[in-house]
Amino acid sequence: MAQRCLLCYITDRTAFPGDESARRRRLLEKISEAARAGVDYIQLREKDLSSHELESLAREAIRVITSARSPTTVHRPLTTLLINSRTDVALAAGAHGVHLRSDDVSPREVREIWMKCNAASSRDPLIGVSCHTLDEVAQAAANDATFAVFGPVFEKKSTSDAASKTGDAPRLADVAGRGNIAGLDLLKRACQAKIPVLALGGVTLENAASCLAAGAAGIAAIRLFQENDAAEVVRRIRDS
Repeated sequence: MAQRCLLCYITDRTAFPGDESARRRRLLEKISEAARAGVDYIQLREKDLSSHELESLAREAIRVITSARSPTTVHRPLTTLLINSRTDVALAAGAHGVHLRSDDVSPREVREIWMKCNAASSRDPLIGVSCHTLDEVAQAAANDATFAVFGPVFEKKSTSDAASKTGDAPRLADVAGRGNIAGLDLLKRACQAKIPVLALGGVTLENAASCLAAGAAGIAAIRLFQENDAAEVVRRIRDS
């Protein structure tokens, strides 16, 4: 039987119109919508918030995710909330795990911290890692990450090239980020890792199937979920 396509909605409340209250309300509505639609992971990526504000938002997100469960969806895996880079906030808010940068604390260290702080619980944290090179994907797998997000597959990032800062230019064939586009060939190589790899960057309803055909375990995106009906996105990608 084919494995279920994994879907990750990465949040960005600043993309919503209005003041902070309106943006927060709209984000929670979208999180609820994504949970009802059966999105697997929601990565709370609100970097500008203070620790207190982020924890408060995370608690509300968990509440709406839980409330989104219904008798007709209870058979599906629970949508899980991952906090971007903040293990402390994830633990305090009762989130399901974290999503790390490739140069962040290692997934193995996060697991050790998590289990020490949750000695009474046997629940293992879910840990995603953002990767831009094949080496970073391999490192994430070696350090017991749950999954990796690899990209940008189609869309060029606006960040400056790391080689211009370090003087050590990596081979284009092995690099997805750092100002380069990965493309499907490099995605296919990244998906040979021993952990699920989700495609990120310029993924649309029209090209998502090509990512899955390249071996991606699923899709991670911001705009794809925020700018479209989540149920329609989930249906069309999983049908593909």
